[in-house]
Amino acid sequence: MEQRLDSVALDMDIAPWGGQEYLVPTSFGPISVTVCGDLDKCALVTYPDVGLNYLSCFEGLFSTPEASSVLFHNFCIYHIDPPGHEVGAPEISPDQGFLSVDDLADQVAEVVDYFGINEVIGLGATAGAYVLSLFACKYPDRALGLILVSPVAQCASWTEWLQNQAMINLLYFCGMTHFVRESLIKRYFGSEVRDAAASVGGADMLKTLCQYMDNGRSENVMRYLQAIHRRRDLTEDLKVLRCRTLILVGEESPFHHETLHMSNAMNRRYNALIEVEGCGSLVTEERPQSMLVPIELFLTGYAFYQRPSRSVSSSPSSPLSSLCVAAELLSPESLGVKLKPIKTRVCAPMQ
Repeated sequence: MEQRLDSVALDMDIAPWGGQEYLVPTSFGPISVTVCGDLDKCALVTYPDVGLNYLSCFEGLFSTPEASSVLFHNFCIYHIDPPGHEVGAPEISPDQGFLSVDDLADQVAEVVDYFGINEVIGLGATAGAYVLSLFACKYPDRALGLILVSPVAQCASWTEWLQNQAMINLLYFCGMTHFVRESLIKRYFGSEVRDAAASVGGADMLKTLCQYMDNGRSENVMRYLQAIHRRRDLTEDLKVLRCRTLILVGEESPFHHETLHMSNAMNRRYNALIEVEGCGSLVTEERPQSMLVPIELFLTGYAFYQRPSRSVSSSPSSPLSSLCVAAELLSPESLGVKLKPIKTRVCAPMQ
């Protein structure tokens, strides 16, 4: 691995999880990147879904006790926020023009270059999963692996196209309306979380998310949504991609069918599919515990992961196998915690 960046000239702020926030200049404008961990460790890059930043998309996952041994112990984590999605972001000037998904993928490459990183593992959710998948297709030598949550790979279906177009128009003319907020919530969460929010007391997770969306810049959200709305079909590119990939999807996700298509399109030697019951698209927030053992299994099989020298009492159990990920190993009973059932469709080892 090349020598990492020793110092950064730009101002930086202290961020959650002991990280530092950088404003990284790119050809497409400055972008907020929050770096957590030892710069000498393997790089894990995250990219959130439409309307979210790294905190609102990944806080549930990275705040779990097991995340310390599975993720923070092994990686330096680079949380990339889509343009204008960081907390307190100014409205993007109309003079800057709209970025395409290719621009966003190239921007990720520029961030990687800025920090002097050769290779990364990507962790993305839905639109962010598409951006990182496109990055892997365009820069295959730089993508060690992908962890994709409810990803999409094809052009928008007619249903999604109409929904996106309605949200884009409302965001442009009216801002973050009730319709847009509710549409995004249905995009993120399954019925259980939405029903809890409607009950007395509501769901704290949704309240926090709604507050973030109301305080965000609707123009900036519209730009990211418009980019993913106009995405191209990656199916043919994915067929030849040799990047090891772990795909997780909630069975109630509106993109469940898209995710299955993506998994089937990819070489089965290089991808594993995990389906989480009773969950929407945003598994990182709705069922973060269900992700940790599959991630640990995935990373361990390819020497991306080492357990801490001392056993950590909060670390998840590790029924590891270098040959395959068996369905029984991913059952709630084997995880030692009460979870919705997890299914896997892996039939062959990824080598």
